[in-house]
Amino acid sequence: MYIGRIVCVSMTADRRLCASYRVSSRSFPNRTAVLGENKVSIVPKEGHEADIMKNPYIAYNCVRLVCGGDVAVVTNGSHTDPIAEKIESGMSPRDSLTLNSLALDYEKDDYNTPRVSAVVDRRDGSGWLSVVREDGIEVRRMPLEPGYYCYIATYEENKLSTDLAGEYDADSAESACDFVLGKSLFAYRTNPVAAVAAMDNGSGFDLAVKDAEPA
Repeated sequence: MYIGRIVCVSMTADRRLCASYRVSSRSFPNRTAVLGENKVSIVPKEGHEADIMKNPYIAYNCVRLVCGGDVAVVTNGSHTDPIAEKIESGMSPRDSLTLNSLALDYEKDDYNTPRVSAVVDRRDGSGWLSVVREDGIEVRRMPLEPGYYCYIATYEENKLSTDLAGEYDADSAESACDFVLGKSLFAYRTNPVAAVAAMDNGSGFDLAVKDAEPA
Protein backbone atom coordinates (compact mmCIF):
# COMPACT_ATOMS: atom_id res chain seq x y z
CA MET A 1 0.00 0.00 0.00
CA TYR A 2 1.25 3.47 -0.89
CA ILE A 3 0.91 5.98 1.96
CA GLY A 4 3.46 8.62 0.89
CA ARG A 5 5.79 10.27 3.36
CA ILE A 6 5.94 8.92 6.92
CA VAL A 7 7.01 10.44 10.27
CA CYS A 8 7.43 8.20 13.28
CA VAL A 9 8.10 8.68 17.00
CA SER A 10 9.35 5.79 19.08
CA MET A 11 10.99 4.72 22.31
CA THR A 12 13.68 2.08 22.44
CA ALA A 13 13.55 -0.81 24.88
CA ASP A 14 15.94 1.14 27.13
CA ARG A 15 13.73 4.26 27.02
CA ARG A 16 15.57 6.41 24.47
CA LEU A 17 13.47 8.59 22.17
CA CYS A 18 13.70 8.49 18.39
CA ALA A 19 12.06 10.42 15.57
CA SER A 20 12.35 9.11 12.04
CA TYR A 21 11.22 10.07 8.57
CA ARG A 22 10.74 8.10 5.40
CA VAL A 23 10.53 9.66 1.97
CA SER A 24 8.26 7.53 -0.20
CA SER A 25 7.48 8.73 -3.70
CA ARG A 26 6.01 7.59 -6.98
CA SER A 27 6.61 10.84 -8.89
CA PHE A 28 10.03 12.00 -7.62
CA PRO A 29 12.05 8.96 -6.47
CA ASN A 30 15.44 10.43 -7.41
CA ARG A 31 16.12 12.09 -4.09
CA THR A 32 18.48 11.56 -1.20
CA ALA A 33 19.00 12.73 2.39
CA VAL A 34 22.08 14.82 3.18
CA LEU A 35 23.50 15.28 6.68
CA GLY A 36 24.37 18.79 7.81
CA GLU A 37 25.20 20.43 11.13
CA ASN A 38 22.24 19.65 13.40
CA LYS A 39 20.01 19.11 10.39
CA VAL A 40 19.21 16.82 7.47
CA SER A 41 18.03 17.95 4.04
CA ILE A 42 16.13 16.16 1.29
CA VAL A 43 17.49 17.09 -2.14
CA PRO A 44 17.38 15.75 -5.71
CA LYS A 45 20.14 13.33 -6.61
CA GLU A 46 22.88 14.46 -8.97
CA GLY A 47 21.51 14.70 -12.48
CA HIS A 48 17.96 15.33 -11.29
CA GLU A 49 18.34 18.87 -10.01
CA ALA A 50 15.76 20.14 -12.54
CA ASP A 51 13.05 18.25 -10.65
CA ILE A 52 12.84 21.17 -8.26
CA MET A 53 11.42 23.23 -11.13
CA LYS A 54 8.60 20.71 -11.55
CA ASN A 55 7.60 20.63 -7.90
CA PRO A 56 8.81 23.15 -5.29
CA TYR A 57 7.89 20.85 -2.41
CA ILE A 58 10.45 18.10 -3.07
CA ALA A 59 13.52 19.73 -1.45
CA TYR A 60 13.58 20.89 2.18
CA ASN A 61 15.16 20.44 5.60
CA CYS A 62 13.45 17.39 7.08
CA VAL A 63 15.27 17.37 10.45
CA ARG A 64 16.42 20.09 12.82
CA LEU A 65 17.99 19.69 16.26
CA VAL A 66 17.37 22.61 18.63
CA CYS A 67 17.45 23.58 22.31
CA GLY A 68 21.05 22.55 22.75
CA GLY A 69 20.40 19.26 20.97
CA ASP A 70 17.59 18.20 23.32
CA VAL A 71 14.76 18.48 20.78
CA ALA A 72 14.49 16.87 17.36
CA VAL A 73 11.96 18.11 14.80
CA VAL A 74 11.19 15.86 11.81
CA THR A 75 8.76 16.72 9.00
CA ASN A 76 7.94 16.18 5.34
CA GLY A 77 8.47 19.76 4.20
CA SER A 78 9.45 23.38 4.66
CA HIS A 79 7.60 23.58 7.98
CA THR A 80 10.59 21.90 9.71
CA ASP A 81 12.39 25.21 10.12
CA PRO A 82 9.59 27.37 11.58
CA ILE A 83 8.52 24.61 13.97
CA ALA A 84 12.11 24.21 15.17
CA GLU A 85 12.70 27.95 15.45
CA LYS A 86 9.59 28.53 17.57
CA ILE A 87 10.57 25.69 19.91
CA GLU A 88 14.08 27.14 20.12
CA SER A 89 12.58 30.48 21.12
CA GLY A 90 10.69 28.88 24.03
CA MET A 91 7.36 27.81 22.55
CA SER A 92 6.11 24.34 23.50
CA PRO A 93 6.10 21.58 20.87
CA ARG A 94 2.30 21.47 21.01
CA ASP A 95 1.90 25.18 20.36
CA SER A 96 4.59 25.32 17.68
CA LEU A 97 3.11 22.36 15.81
CA THR A 98 -0.37 23.91 16.01
CA LEU A 99 0.73 27.42 15.02
CA ASN A 100 2.77 26.34 12.03
CA SER A 101 0.15 23.87 10.84
CA LEU A 102 -2.36 26.71 10.80
CA ALA A 103 0.06 29.16 9.19
CA LEU A 104 1.43 26.95 6.41
CA ASP A 105 -1.53 24.62 5.85
CA TYR A 106 -1.39 21.55 3.59
CA GLU A 107 0.77 21.67 0.47
CA LYS A 108 -0.96 23.21 -2.54
CA ASP A 109 0.16 20.54 -5.01
CA ASP A 110 -1.95 18.29 -7.24
CA TYR A 111 -2.76 16.04 -4.27
CA ASN A 112 -3.29 18.62 -1.50
CA THR A 113 -0.56 16.72 0.32
CA PRO A 114 -0.83 16.96 4.12
CA ARG A 115 2.03 18.29 6.17
CA VAL A 116 3.07 15.74 8.80
CA SER A 117 5.43 16.43 11.70
CA ALA A 118 7.10 14.74 14.64
CA VAL A 119 8.87 16.19 17.68
CA VAL A 120 10.76 14.29 20.36
CA ASP A 121 11.90 16.16 23.46
CA ARG A 122 14.55 14.73 25.79
CA ARG A 123 13.70 17.35 28.43
CA ASP A 124 10.39 15.72 29.36
CA GLY A 125 10.48 12.43 27.45
CA SER A 126 7.65 13.39 25.13
CA GLY A 127 6.94 12.43 21.54
CA TRP A 128 4.50 14.45 19.42
CA LEU A 129 2.84 13.88 16.04
CA SER A 130 0.81 16.32 13.99
CA VAL A 131 -0.91 16.51 10.62
CA VAL A 132 -2.66 19.27 8.72
CA ARG A 133 -4.96 18.03 5.96
CA GLU A 134 -7.46 19.72 3.69
CA ASP A 135 -10.18 18.68 6.15
CA GLY A 136 -8.54 19.41 9.48
CA ILE A 137 -5.62 19.62 11.90
CA GLU A 138 -4.52 17.18 14.60
CA VAL A 139 -1.73 17.59 17.16
CA ARG A 140 -1.14 15.02 19.88
CA ARG A 141 1.40 13.88 22.44
CA MET A 142 1.63 10.18 21.72
CA PRO A 143 1.52 7.57 24.53
CA LEU A 144 5.00 6.16 24.01
CA GLU A 145 6.23 3.14 25.94
CA PRO A 146 9.54 1.24 25.79
CA GLY A 147 9.80 -0.83 22.61
CA TYR A 148 6.89 0.96 20.95
CA TYR A 149 6.43 3.24 17.92
CA CYS A 150 3.62 5.21 16.32
CA TYR A 151 3.43 7.09 13.05
CA ILE A 152 1.43 9.25 10.66
CA ALA A 153 1.64 9.39 6.86
CA THR A 154 0.57 11.83 4.16
CA TYR A 155 -1.95 9.53 2.44
CA GLU A 156 -4.37 6.82 3.56
CA GLU A 157 -2.96 6.58 7.11
CA ASN A 158 -3.11 10.30 7.76
CA LYS A 159 -5.31 10.54 10.86
CA LEU A 160 -3.71 10.26 14.29
CA SER A 161 -4.52 6.93 15.91
CA THR A 162 -2.89 4.59 18.39
CA ASP A 163 -3.70 1.85 15.85
CA LEU A 164 -0.89 3.18 13.64
CA ALA A 165 1.69 1.64 15.92
CA GLY A 166 3.67 -1.47 16.75
CA GLU A 167 6.66 -3.01 18.49
CA TYR A 168 10.00 -1.31 18.01
CA ASP A 169 13.39 -3.00 18.06
CA ALA A 170 15.81 -0.39 16.64
CA ASP A 171 18.61 0.63 19.00
CA SER A 172 20.63 3.16 16.96
CA ALA A 173 19.96 5.92 14.46
CA GLU A 174 21.22 3.65 11.69
CA SER A 175 18.95 0.76 12.63
CA ALA A 176 16.06 3.21 12.99
CA CYS A 177 16.52 4.08 9.30
CA ASP A 178 16.39 0.39 8.41
CA PHE A 179 13.28 0.00 10.55
CA VAL A 180 11.24 2.70 8.84
CA LEU A 181 12.43 1.61 5.40
CA GLY A 182 11.30 -1.98 5.68
CA LYS A 183 10.44 -3.51 9.05
CA SER A 184 7.17 -4.05 10.91
CA LEU A 185 4.23 -2.38 9.13
CA PHE A 186 6.65 -0.36 7.00
CA ALA A 187 7.63 -3.50 5.08
CA TYR A 188 4.16 -3.33 3.51
CA ARG A 189 4.26 0.36 2.60
CA THR A 190 5.54 0.81 -0.93
CA ASN A 191 7.88 3.12 -2.86
CA PRO A 192 10.55 3.89 -0.22
CA VAL A 193 13.18 6.40 -1.31
CA ALA A 194 15.24 7.38 1.76
CA ALA A 195 15.10 7.38 5.54
CA VAL A 196 16.35 9.70 8.27
CA ALA A 197 16.49 9.16 12.03
CA ALA A 198 17.35 11.15 15.14
CA MET A 199 17.94 8.89 18.15
CA ASP A 200 18.73 9.87 21.73
CA ASN A 201 22.31 8.92 22.64
CA GLY A 202 22.09 9.91 26.29
CA SER A 203 23.31 13.49 25.84
CA GLY A 204 21.68 14.56 22.58
CA PHE A 205 20.60 13.00 19.30
CA ASP A 206 22.57 10.98 16.79
CA LEU A 207 21.53 11.55 13.17
CA ALA A 208 21.63 8.96 10.40
CA VAL A 209 20.46 8.79 6.79
CA LYS A 210 20.03 5.92 4.36
CA ASP A 211 18.82 5.56 0.78
CA ALA A 212 16.44 2.72 0.01
CA GLU A 213 17.79 -0.21 -1.97
CA PRO A 214 16.86 -0.03 -5.67
CA ALA A 215 13.68 -1.93 -6.44
